[in-house]
Amino acid sequence: MTQSRTPLFTPVLIGGCVIIMMGFAIRASFGVFQIPIATEFGWARADFSLAIAIQNLAWGIGQPIFGALAEKFGDRRAIIAGALIYATGLILSSFAVTPGAHQFLEILVGFGVAGTGFGVILAVVGRTSSDENRSMALGIATAAGSAGQVVGAPLAEWLLSMMAWQSVFLVFAAGIIAVLAVLPVMRVPTLASKTEIEESMGAILKKTLTDPSYILIFVGFFSCGYQLAFVTAHFPAMVTEMCGAIDPSGTLASVGVTTTSALGAVAISLIGLANIVGTITAGYLGNRFSRKYLLAGIYLGRTIIAGAFILMPITPTSVIIFSVSMGSLWLATVPLTSGLVAHVYGLRYMGTLYGIVFFSHQLGSFLGVWLGGRMYDIYGSYTAVWWVGVGVGALSAIVHLPINEKPMTERIAA
Repeated sequence: MTQSRTPLFTPVLIGGCVIIMMGFAIRASFGVFQIPIATEFGWARADFSLAIAIQNLAWGIGQPIFGALAEKFGDRRAIIAGALIYATGLILSSFAVTPGAHQFLEILVGFGVAGTGFGVILAVVGRTSSDENRSMALGIATAAGSAGQVVGAPLAEWLLSMMAWQSVFLVFAAGIIAVLAVLPVMRVPTLASKTEIEESMGAILKKTLTDPSYILIFVGFFSCGYQLAFVTAHFPAMVTEMCGAIDPSGTLASVGVTTTSALGAVAISLIGLANIVGTITAGYLGNRFSRKYLLAGIYLGRTIIAGAFILMPITPTSVIIFSVSMGSLWLATVPLTSGLVAHVYGLRYMGTLYGIVFFSHQLGSFLGVWLGGRMYDIYGSYTAVWWVGVGVGALSAIVHLPINEKPMTERIAA
């Protein structure tokens, strides 16, 4: 048996998991604030939706930027900058009283998420993991984001029961700063090959951005962002309204909650809980099977689950079943996509190259969040925008099939 160069659970992996967990706990909670903020100021649903959409777009724009900063100036400096920007955005957002101000400040929050999220952390984990452990390590780090999602929405709901939403934002700002305490363990050795180190970023980008397989990966990741961001931002409100309308007799107790608002938060938490298992499983399978076929299967599964949910009566029980089913595939695409980028295009500029692919994810996130709010205000329901998500999921399943998984260096040598 081949001996791994490094153990699976390294200090870098553990520290990275802590940072991602806190960042995603905060990010995943924003849907819980939609009704309280809109109600306090009398905003239209699209106003708050646009703020979250801008946050997701800023996250996508910031991801390759922070990836390049980490590769040039060091991972820890990029993470510190991201955490400080994240906290600043949350603090200033707590004082925002107009839609425009809130939307503008979400740019800072989005850049903060980029500096403390997948693009930087997964690149760090990928460079410190052996070939045998890399896919699994990426899966564990991604699952940490799901663990944050498990606690984020319920924590926000609990804090909102005791304090104003502005105070909750300040608590979250303190939390993202506190995780910087793990940075002393985030020391990353150089594990890239000599060829990768000697090749400039410009040369790598020129070859990569003209590769049809990279373009297909970019296109395929769009639907992941659309579906995840739409559900995170709008599902709690959707559950609150639809289950409240069809379940007035209080049968919510059958699924362990007493209000539709609590059910919405629990749904987001269950998605995160199921995805801990799903993401680690995806990481495990990524070392043993074709990543492109695994990705195609995940997108096909999401398409079927989302289509079945919207076609059936929406009840507390169906919400729970959907949350667990979709959650098992939620972020399972991330270790496979990041691992595919590392495998095909190398480790040296993994942060930048994955960051560019992740921008497609965030374009989808922007559209999913904004379109959800816009179409709700027009039609009074989320049905149409939900079916758009089903369609783009099917497209992603198809575009992954022709991807060439052979490493770029081997293709050039041949």
